[in-house]
Amino acid sequence: MKVSLFVTCLVDQFWPEAGRATARVLSRAGCRVHFDDRQTCCGQPAFNSGYRAGARQVVQHLLEVFEEHEAEAIVLPSGSCTSMTRHWDDLFPDGDPWRARAHRVAARCHELSAFLVRVLGRTDLGASFSGRVTWHDACHGLRELCICEEPRALLREVEGLDLVEVEGSKECCGFGGTFSIKYPEISVAMLDRKLEKLERSGVGTIVSGDVSCLMQIEGRLKRRGSSIRTLHLAEVLAGGER
Repeated sequence: MKVSLFVTCLVDQFWPEAGRATARVLSRAGCRVHFDDRQTCCGQPAFNSGYRAGARQVVQHLLEVFEEHEAEAIVLPSGSCTSMTRHWDDLFPDGDPWRARAHRVAARCHELSAFLVRVLGRTDLGASFSGRVTWHDACHGLRELCICEEPRALLREVEGLDLVEVEGSKECCGFGGTFSIKYPEISVAMLDRKLEKLERSGVGTIVSGDVSCLMQIEGRLKRRGSSIRTLHLAEVLAGGER
C-alpha cells in the first residue's frame, strides 16, 4: 500500500524521532511511504481558537498537497490532528467545491495505531522493548476517534514489554492545546493527579500516540524529579526489530 506520511507540526518541531519512527514502522508493515515536505499545520490551533478564515487557508494548502499524491492512505502519528481532519469540511459551506475536496482527503486520513490494526490488520510489528510500560489515552484519539484497544494490542505484541494498566489512563493530562496556557493552574492540578497514580504504579515508561500529551507529561515529570520517561508509540514499535 502506498501511504503518505502527515507528520504534524509538533512532531516536526519538537519530537522528530516520532516522525522518523512512524516511517520505519510503516515500511516494516509493508507500506511504501511518501513524505511531502510542503505539508503544514492541520489547522487545529486556528480552528479551536475561532480563527476560521486562517484555518481554511491552512487546510486549502494541505488539500492541494495531498491531492497531488495517489496514496491509498494518509497516516498521522497523532490522534489530535487526525480528529481535526474530520472537521475540515465544516470549514466550508454547502456547495463549496472545497467542502467536497476536504471530505475526500479526510476520508484517507488515519491515526497510526488505527491504521495498523483496523486497515492493515497488523498487531505484531516484530518490535522488542524491555520494561514496564503504561498507555496514556490521549483525549482526541479516545473520545473523537474511539481509539482504545488498538495501541494496547500493538504493545502487547512487543517482545519483552510488560504492559501495565494504571488507574486514570483515560483521564486528560491537562494539555488541551491553549487550555494549558490560559488555565495553567488547573492544567497542572489535572496532570499532578494523574502522575501521582502513575508514579505509584512502578512503571518506567509512559507511551502515548500524541506528542502534545507527551510534552505536557514529560515536562511535569522532570519538574517533579521523576525517573519515568515518555515515548511515542511509533518509537516503541520501531525499536529492536527481531
